[in-house]
Amino acid sequence: MDRPPTFRRHAVASPHHLASAAGAAVLREGGNAVDAAVATNLVLSTVTPYYCGVGGDLLAIVHDGSAHGLMSAGKAPQGATPAAIQAAVDAAPAPPASLAGTDGMPTFGALAVTVPGATAGWFELLQRWGTRSFGELAQAAIDLAEGGFVVSEKAGGFVDAARANIGDQLGWQRTYGSMVAGESFRQPDLAGTLRTLAAQGPDALYGGVIGERVVAALQASGSSMTLQDLAAHRVEDVGTISGRFRDVEVLELPPPTQGVTALTALGILDELGDPADDPEVFLHRQIEAVRAAMADRAGHLGDPAHMDATPSQLLDRQRLRAIADRIDDDRAAAWPPARPLPGGTAYMCAVDSDGLMVSLIQSNFRGFGSGIVADGTGFGIHDRGAHFRLEAGHPSSIGPGRRPLHTLIPALALRDGAPWLVFGTMGADGQPQTQLQILSHLLDGGQDVATALDAPRFVVDIADGSVGLESRFGPQVVARLERRGHAVRSLAAYEDIAGHAHAIQVTPEGFTGGSDPRSEGGVAGE
Repeated sequence: MDRPPTFRRHAVASPHHLASAAGAAVLREGGNAVDAAVATNLVLSTVTPYYCGVGGDLLAIVHDGSAHGLMSAGKAPQGATPAAIQAAVDAAPAPPASLAGTDGMPTFGALAVTVPGATAGWFELLQRWGTRSFGELAQAAIDLAEGGFVVSEKAGGFVDAARANIGDQLGWQRTYGSMVAGESFRQPDLAGTLRTLAAQGPDALYGGVIGERVVAALQASGSSMTLQDLAAHRVEDVGTISGRFRDVEVLELPPPTQGVTALTALGILDELGDPADDPEVFLHRQIEAVRAAMADRAGHLGDPAHMDATPSQLLDRQRLRAIADRIDDDRAAAWPPARPLPGGTAYMCAVDSDGLMVSLIQSNFRGFGSGIVADGTGFGIHDRGAHFRLEAGHPSSIGPGRRPLHTLIPALALRDGAPWLVFGTMGADGQPQTQLQILSHLLDGGQDVATALDAPRFVVDIADGSVGLESRFGPQVVARLERRGHAVRSLAAYEDIAGHAHAIQVTPEGFTGGSDPRSEGGVAGE
């Protein structure tokens, strides 16, 4: 395939070409990487509302000479006790089996909503690093919301899937019911919301007029969410955690994200040594490292205040070595199944000539989220709380002011202490899996960014441990994995579930960027 483009001054990558173009325009007009990331995210909120939006959460790593980890992930309402949720579930009509959450938590609807953090995250990023106002950066998104854009076939598929799950939610139907592939789609209410945020700042959501509408809609559907819950939201500078893989240091965000899971998988693979001569053996090792790490996640991760082990304990190299020692090159292990997490997420990254780098991920969780759309707001509210558990004593048990486990993991890698790669992906459970494969392609396979993003991927289904292989792997690979005891299922050649990853690499010539061919995105810059 063609070599990836190299940009000498700046670059941005995202899962939609309109969003990447908006970010590139900001960079071209003198904005910095943070300005570009926010503008890109706002356009994604408009053209891919099935991935992210005003009602989602936001997490980021910003490198400005040192690494900063920002978490704007909302908490459960103060009234959200296990007993209260269980009583509300018992009183509600029984949902179809496909919509029922695990361990009693609903998958969709108001009970699955935690405080949305994206808006606070945008304003925090701009306050600390930005050079442009929110209103300036939101203009491209407002223009697309008011003037409309043509819905793609891929987008139409996401809408159809959501219609089957949450199409009975009146707010969702009024807002997104006319979103049809091949037709222009306009969102005047969303344009109004963005204008209100530009004029009033984040307080419009966290206690003001937008927040009042959100709370009214949630309470009408059974949530205990209050304006006080919204007003209590804070963006946290949580720092980063790190782990070694080959000759680079990989930075992730700490719990409640699954950043420790990505580092666990990478650490296990690193402990197994250099790649085997047989590529199928090495693929088997990658799969086993992922399966072990995801099972580890199921037992330990959740709200950090309620975990039974710290990230440093989980990532102890002797512990990772012990896990690696259990991996047999000739046989798939019986790793315990974990809890699957579907998701809808958008990852984007941006860099500039001053060395500012942003790795940002934003999500509604499951597609459009909960299905709740407050009157006049034009945006869906996420259902991140669907990953809580109702069982007492678990790190992911629901409770007042607690955060659920987050799949969102923006990443950044350092070589010799300096930024080398900013990268990430959507894909819920697949995020740490895709990160491992991309880094292995780059460091073990010597591939460039574009080739690494294009390469066929596997996806472990952590519910049963089976392995989905994109069809480009070929029948010989399937047969050899099956002989090792893997249950293998076939995926499309370029499967959405395998992630929409994007990356920008620092090279002596400048920035080399890549955007996942599984998405509608692109990398842009100059």
